[in-house]
Amino acid sequence: MQEVDIILEGGTILTLDDSDTIIPSGAVAIREDTIVAVGPRSDVAGRYRSRTVVEATNHVIMPGLVNAHTHAAMTCFRGIADDLELMEWLNKYIFPAEAKNVDPELAYWGSMLACVEMIRSGTTTFCDMYIFEDETAKAASLAGMRCLLGEVLFDFPSPNFKTPDEGLACTKNLIEKWAKDPLVRITVEPHALYTCSEGLLKKSKALADRYGVPLALHLLETKSERESLAEKLGCSPVKYLHEAGLLDENLVAFHGVWLEAEDIAMFARSGAKVAHNPESNMKLASGVAPVPDLQAAGVTVALGTDGCASNNNLDMFQEMDTAAKLHKAFRLDPTVMSAGTVLKMATRNGARALGMGDEVGALQPGMKADVITVDFNSPHLTPVYSEHSHLVYCASGADVDTVVINGRIVMRNRKLLTVDEEEVMERVNRIARRIRASLGM
Repeated sequence: MQEVDIILEGGTILTLDDSDTIIPSGAVAIREDTIVAVGPRSDVAGRYRSRTVVEATNHVIMPGLVNAHTHAAMTCFRGIADDLELMEWLNKYIFPAEAKNVDPELAYWGSMLACVEMIRSGTTTFCDMYIFEDETAKAASLAGMRCLLGEVLFDFPSPNFKTPDEGLACTKNLIEKWAKDPLVRITVEPHALYTCSEGLLKKSKALADRYGVPLALHLLETKSERESLAEKLGCSPVKYLHEAGLLDENLVAFHGVWLEAEDIAMFARSGAKVAHNPESNMKLASGVAPVPDLQAAGVTVALGTDGCASNNNLDMFQEMDTAAKLHKAFRLDPTVMSAGTVLKMATRNGARALGMGDEVGALQPGMKADVITVDFNSPHLTPVYSEHSHLVYCASGADVDTVVINGRIVMRNRKLLTVDEEEVMERVNRIARRIRASLGM
């Protein structure tokens, strides 16, 4: 009998491996930060024992969700400006609010609130772009969340740096500071083609290549963005990225709403990835990304919530439901974006897009122990004919019961074990009062 640190047992296991294996009445054994066994409960019980056993009967045991694009600290701006077009929302409300209010305190407590919200709704990994990202890294590390994050880079000053070169230096420092952390990884993140010069983009790419980290940016979120960039660049924005040497397997493009057939073919050939954000794109009326076409071409498409100022929550279960239904309605085809497809986008494909496909996103021996249990003992999840269907079309983040990240239980029986939620909410409410005063609200 081998000793392990945690055993989750009794629930139906969705491994989300390449064969999409489902194990009724299964068990997952965890030693330190790694899954050592996944199988029928009786088999695992015959080989492993642990002082910490999570009883998960009537639960689904599955990989933690991967939020492939968000702006964590923007929880502090949740609901500050709704029902607006993207550029008006950014230029008249968000950028001014950020210029007056974003500082290390806001970045830390806003990110901590995001971590609380994500853990409570089953997200174990997130990809973040914002300002003062060292504070987001500190918050994620303390909360026990896995993340890939980068300081947003602009041609113009941000609250954290005065010049693009200072922003690049900040990113370099983040890469080196967090290089050995088990949970925090750094990416290089120029904001977008319309806010970054070719020089900044190429320096960003060089920095990412030097350290072997991903490069990520917003791309083709709106029709007007595509039209203005095509006029400015003299070619399609994706062709521009290709000719500038940025379009390769290390690129993650957020949104991609207005990708066209030629762009999709270039993404497929290059191995570049896309993070789909349906609720934010719907709320800002940006359009509907060609996700079924991307998937048909073999492009890895992940799922993200975007930030709380444009969504307005971080619940990936809600995002899955929206993603599945949006494309069915838009294509007038109920067969596109099946529950299984969308569930993979929120787990395995999210991990692959962020360069973590060999570590998280599925439950297999040797992978990192990022595991959640979802309580199916509820009226809205009864009866069960398909776990995939219920997770995408019926469940919400509130159904998540237990969350394990990197072999550590961070929530059990809906109780968060790493963070004082009341303190976090009080701190963010205090910051919100300052934001209201600064904007004359």
